[in-house]
This record gives sequence, C-alpha cells and structure tokens, in this order.
Amino acid sequence: MGRSLNPVKNIALPLLASGLLATGPAQAEQDESLRVGMSGGYFPFTFVEQDTLKGFEVDVMEAVAEQMDTEVVFETANFSGLFGMLESGRIDTIANQITITEERLAKYAFTEPYVYDGAQVVVKEGNTSITGVEDLAGKSVAVNLGSNFEALLRELPYADDIDIRTYESNIEQDTALGRVDAFVMDRVSASQVIKDKPLPLQLAGETFSEIHNALPFRDTEQGRQLRDEVGQALQTLRDNGTLADISERWFGSDITQP
Repeated sequence: MGRSLNPVKNIALPLLASGLLATGPAQAEQDESLRVGMSGGYFPFTFVEQDTLKGFEVDVMEAVAEQMDTEVVFETANFSGLFGMLESGRIDTIANQITITEERLAKYAFTEPYVYDGAQVVVKEGNTSITGVEDLAGKSVAVNLGSNFEALLRELPYADDIDIRTYESNIEQDTALGRVDAFVMDRVSASQVIKDKPLPLQLAGETFSEIHNALPFRDTEQGRQLRDEVGQALQTLRDNGTLADISERWFGSDITQP
C-alpha cells in the first residue's frame, strides 16, 4: 500500500505531498479531508520508495480515514517543521511516531496511544565499547532533530558528558560510517532498519525508556472534536483487529497493544 507522489514536487520542493496541498487555515476550515503530516523519512513507519509514500503510519491513517468515511491527504516535510505546520493549521495531525510527553500534552490534544515502544541505542556492528545506554558518557550520539530522544538523553544523570548531535536525516548511515558512535530511536524502527537495510548496525542493550505514541491535534474546540472522531476510529480499528493486522504486516508482531 502507499500513495504516489508528484515527482516534480519531490525534486524541486522541500515539501512533498500526496494529494492537494493546503494553503492555510482559511482553506482548512473548508476542507473536509483529514490532512496528515509526516516526514516520509522514518523507515518503516513513513518513507518514500519509488516516489510512493509508504509505511505503517500511511496504512493506519488510510484505515482511519476509511473508517471515518473521509479522504486522507498526506503532506511530508522535515520532522522538525511538522509541529509548526500543525500549529498554523496547514495539517490536522502528525502521524510520525509522536511520543506523548508532558511538554507536548501542555500544548496539544492527543488521542490514546496506538503504538507502544521503547528508546533504543544502536551502534556500528562490532562496537563493543557501547553495550547500552549506560556506556554513552564520552560518546557522540545522533538523534533526529525535533524528536523526543534528545530530551530522553538529557534526562540521564551523565547527560553533560554525552555529545548529542541532532540530524534531519542519515543518523543510521553516519553511525554505520563511524562518524558518530551511536544513535537513538525507537526499538521497533531500529530493529527494522537493521533487518531491512544493508547497513552494519546492531542494537546495544535493552530499551531504556518506555514510550507511548499517539496523534496530536491543535488544542482548540475544533481540534479536540477532530481528535475525538479520529480517536473513535482508532478504537474501532483496534477492536476489529485492523490495527493488529497492519502491525503484523509491517513488523511481524503487534506493537499497538501495551
């Protein structure tokens, strides 16, 4: 499954879209489609392959839209810009493994979680100096810009001794090339990257923080109403087994249950 992208927009613009691009809040009020932002660069949850947007998140949001009897429009941009798009009304929500945090709960209205995972350290294959998060002091560690993983690292008691580097992309490649000592992402994605990509990487130890991922909406009356409608669709998909089926297709296990 997936959505074909306009190849001209792929090459010429930083914003990729599947469907029509929204032009702002005024259009948002008139647009009955569900506009979903994602990076298109977080394999296997959202990624572009041969000009087609694919991934677990794409399948989930298409199922949500079908359940709601509406159309879904995907817009892709750098992860660090997605929350700005949400706040400005260019999109209705973000489907990009958004972890619920206290800071985000204070700003956005979230659905119930639909993915349960944990933060994972990943290193170059053969690296024996890092066997888990406790070995990151004195090391360079990459995280995706705007992700919650930087905050998780900064909560560690030895955070001041970690060289945390934020990336828009390529954290896997730079770790495999030895440009950084490790990277941190969710365990599900890390496991799939190691399984499906030809990169010499390995997991380092167990997860060090439990994370619950959900869909954020603007904390307005209209945003909360849409949150409730999408949340009900997600619950129906959970009850009828659709969420589990999508997860099994992508990961061989059900990551949608706690």
